[in-house]
Amino acid sequence: MSVQSDSEKRKQISVRGIVGVENVAEVKKAFNRHVHYTLVKDRNVATPRDYYFALAHTVRDHLVSRWIRTQQYYYEKDPKRVYYLSLEYYMGRSLQNTMINLGIQGTIDEALYQIGLDIEELEELEEDAGLGNGGLGRLAACFLDSMATLGLAAYGYGIRYEYGIFAQKIENGEQQEEPDDWLRYGNPWEKARPEFMIPVNFYGRVADTPQGKKWVDTQVVFAMPYDNPIPGYNNNVVNTLRLWSAKSPVDFNLRFFNSGDYIQAVLDRNVAENISRVLYPNDNFFEGKELRLRQEYFMCAATLQDIIRRYKASRFGSREAVRTTFESLPEKVAIQLNDTHPALAIPELLRILIDIEKVPYDEAWKLVNKCCAYTNHTVLPEALERWPCSMLENVLPRHMELIYHINFMHLKEVEKRWPGDMDRMRRMSLIEEEGEKRVNMANLCVVGAHAVNGVAAIHSDILKATIFRDFYEMWPDKFQNKTNGITPRRWLLLCNPGLSDLISDKIGDEWTVHLDQLKGLKRWSKDAGFQRAVMKVKQENKLKLASLIERDTGVKINPASMFDVQVKRIHEYKRQLLNILHVITIYNRIKRDPTAPIAPRTVMIGGKAAPGYFIAKQIIALACAVGNTVNNDPDVGDKLKLIFLENYRVTLAERIMPAADLSEQISTAGTEASGTGNMKFMLNGALTIGTMDGANVEMAEEAGEQNLFIFGMRVDDVEALQKRGYNAYEYYERNPELRQCIEQIRSGFFSPGEPGKFQHVADVLLNHDRFLHLADFDDYIKAQDKVSAVYQNPSKWAEMVIENIAASGKFSSDRTIAQYAREIWGVEPTWEKLPAPHEVA
Repeated sequence: MSVQSDSEKRKQISVRGIVGVENVAEVKKAFNRHVHYTLVKDRNVATPRDYYFALAHTVRDHLVSRWIRTQQYYYEKDPKRVYYLSLEYYMGRSLQNTMINLGIQGTIDEALYQIGLDIEELEELEEDAGLGNGGLGRLAACFLDSMATLGLAAYGYGIRYEYGIFAQKIENGEQQEEPDDWLRYGNPWEKARPEFMIPVNFYGRVADTPQGKKWVDTQVVFAMPYDNPIPGYNNNVVNTLRLWSAKSPVDFNLRFFNSGDYIQAVLDRNVAENISRVLYPNDNFFEGKELRLRQEYFMCAATLQDIIRRYKASRFGSREAVRTTFESLPEKVAIQLNDTHPALAIPELLRILIDIEKVPYDEAWKLVNKCCAYTNHTVLPEALERWPCSMLENVLPRHMELIYHINFMHLKEVEKRWPGDMDRMRRMSLIEEEGEKRVNMANLCVVGAHAVNGVAAIHSDILKATIFRDFYEMWPDKFQNKTNGITPRRWLLLCNPGLSDLISDKIGDEWTVHLDQLKGLKRWSKDAGFQRAVMKVKQENKLKLASLIERDTGVKINPASMFDVQVKRIHEYKRQLLNILHVITIYNRIKRDPTAPIAPRTVMIGGKAAPGYFIAKQIIALACAVGNTVNNDPDVGDKLKLIFLENYRVTLAERIMPAADLSEQISTAGTEASGTGNMKFMLNGALTIGTMDGANVEMAEEAGEQNLFIFGMRVDDVEALQKRGYNAYEYYERNPELRQCIEQIRSGFFSPGEPGKFQHVADVLLNHDRFLHLADFDDYIKAQDKVSAVYQNPSKWAEMVIENIAASGKFSSDRTIAQYAREIWGVEPTWEKLPAPHEVA
């Protein structure tokens, strides 16, 4: 089968129509100028990396004029601005996404072809910007894309980590972490803005003065902003992601000169700059380290000073204050807190208003409340941030005072509403008194924000029924749902050009910004010709992924087999172990009867484990060990393979999603807040096997439960089982296939050189399993048997694939952001285009 190259296909997308000869000539001229003058200069020979940077700078030239004009437009119109605060942005690569959003991909492709360069080879040289752990950081990246596409005056704020999420290496079947030095060759997309450097204070003490409280004797660190352009799709809007980098103050203590310890004084500058050195690699787990607290405050303090500066000086380029009062702050500023990591924005904004701007407390608190909104991303207790009061008192003494005062005023309101209900006051307090005194940051966010949202309907309901129940009873109108979404530009148009073309041929190409139009495909779900075309594209994508896997792992996989994929962070609640138990079950069935007919499968598991999460690392080791046994057994052949995909990241996801047949979304009901990988698979024509958890519930509503493979306990069943008392041995004794799997893990069948290696995994499953793997095992295996049966009926499978693609329109981040805009931020999205830079406004 001939596979059309990506560059051939990409010429058909986004631009559609004739590539202008003059435009191609202009691009070639700009590219050559960058090669000769910007980069190579005194060297005679250009390297592939020089060509990549020349290409990036050529594309950036098209961005910059739009970027300047967009910011100018915002200053002239002075709309309400949206500020998205997140400690994580999992951006991936920018080059191809930028070309697609600017509509210049065909032109650039043609220009490089004429020069004699392969654009895909150059794209491979770009580093992933991995400034996030997983779902939360990738969601922030999708939201930036949608905010620009919907014409919102929006700004992302975060930290420019020198080292992003670690690179995962699998050595001898175990995860090793390597630092992600993503900036080592420079970043062509960012622009340093030293003129907007901002001081951030730490430590010190609070002094009482006649003018009020004053935070004194602090240690200062400077926050240097680096601006990254965020282009909207085909609308000439370019928004800004501003990332802060920590810089030591220049005037370090002169007394060191006198003591002769000048060298040490210079070296000590590193201590301050460590704040932005590295991303904490934990996902859904709170690590209460002081450096992490300093990172969180550093981002909040720099961002809020920037927000206030922009609020005061609304004229383009103006440094003078235009506004001197704050009544209109909520009409001009919306601040969205992405989880509790930026929770310190609440006391910090309060501190700025009271201590610096001299706004009375009651008025200041109302302003804070009207500006801030909070998104919750998890109900797992180990993930909720609870900072020790002693640490806050040391690092941020003024903020600790303000938190105590916020709590005092809040508990007065609770007491007024429920007099004498001390237990309720204890539950609703921002300060937890059991053991070491701690600040519950989620409670602080709920009290300080005017809106609180979960990220899928079931998750928002769980919040109201469990961790925020008391707060929901007090402020029912504060709680909302905003089901997550993904950007269809990166997750269909960019990563799956073949399928994008098929869709556009049937329904036109407005679906790229109005994804709900995909429902127009439903009428072709039974059409044999369209089914063949969709499955042909799927097969081409599978062949590409198969060759990538063979290149990277040496394992040859059967491209006609079902590609059964589970890619996400490794965590017990996501239940990669359940998937491995299924692989072992199929393996044992093949061994019992090697001649029995079977739907061939290639199972792929990928994802990183937090470096300190022992059982997660054991799960990776077990997946590798089982894969090693299965993949080398001659009885199995190409009927079954288990591949662990090393170093799962955004760029690898862009290859995997279009090639997957089956998407594994198998978390214990009630534990996954939403999930977004589930949406990417659905949009790219994979069928879902999953529990009724997170956004799976809404996916089943949209596509019809008959078009997914739903299994397992619902939230109510999980609660009932936990109440009754879960005994794993009941299931172990009852099911011989399950018993055999666990005994093989325990006995060292998969680790003959180290028989006790996986005893701990077996022990967790039988004695310490919070996530009830064995209770869902039987139903999971039955659902997988049904998957195999349907896969062997190609027409039925293709029909279900098309039904799923047609039903995925709801899961665009454009829809999510439009809801945030209208229902939380009080701004209206627009699909109007700004004039291009060469056009008269």
